[in-house]
Amino acid sequence: MLVIPAIDLKDGQCVRLKQGRMDDATSYGDDPVAMAARWVKAGARRLHLVDLNGAFEGKPVNGEAVTAIARAYPDLPIQIGGGIRSAETIEHYLAAGVSYVIIGTKAVKEPDFVGEMCRAFPGHVIVGLDAKDGYVATDGWAEVSTLKATELAKRFADDGVSSIVYTDIARDGMMQGVNVEATAALAREGGLPVIASGGVTNLDDIKALCEVADSGILGAITGRAIYEGSLDVTEAQQLSDQLTGGRA
Repeated sequence: MLVIPAIDLKDGQCVRLKQGRMDDATSYGDDPVAMAARWVKAGARRLHLVDLNGAFEGKPVNGEAVTAIARAYPDLPIQIGGGIRSAETIEHYLAAGVSYVIIGTKAVKEPDFVGEMCRAFPGHVIVGLDAKDGYVATDGWAEVSTLKATELAKRFADDGVSSIVYTDIARDGMMQGVNVEATAALAREGGLPVIASGGVTNLDDIKALCEVADSGILGAITGRAIYEGSLDVTEAQQLSDQLTGGRA
């Protein structure tokens, strides 16, 4: 199981939000490439980038920073989310060296788009499902739909989606622990590998996810915890390798 550091980009800064609120951001630096270097040096095997401005505006805003990181680490798998709502944007990111694009809001509002993109860019599409009490939220978490995350995941499994990034909004940025039960249930019922996000706070969370990794959990994204020191990337990845036999 991969331990995946998150680099959230807002106005060119590396930040973390609490529960997705743009007005509740903590800045951790103004050099995204240097931040990526920090996590690569710590042993990260994949990076999770988020264009926060893009998520709200519906188009890439921090694309230059994303491209700079991808070019600095051409052999490192990078996944990017936030404002990805067109084939042109996906093509641009993949050409820049990004490995996976995460379709979020558009996947919920126009699910047919996901199938089209999977056919156009096979193996490169991840769907981001952000949920509150099991129901999917969109538009930077500003709106909560009537769709259940498990039901939507089943549909995307047939489209050829690479994996699901599942975020429990209530836990995100709150340092309260990951929602292991919901994450494992989505992996079992949805039929796709799941990357856990939201609330990954310490080694106990990594251990808990590893214990259910066989249900289909591919990785765990962590942000605030690694910036504030409650989780060490190197230690976390080593523990994950130990408990899951190095499976990713």
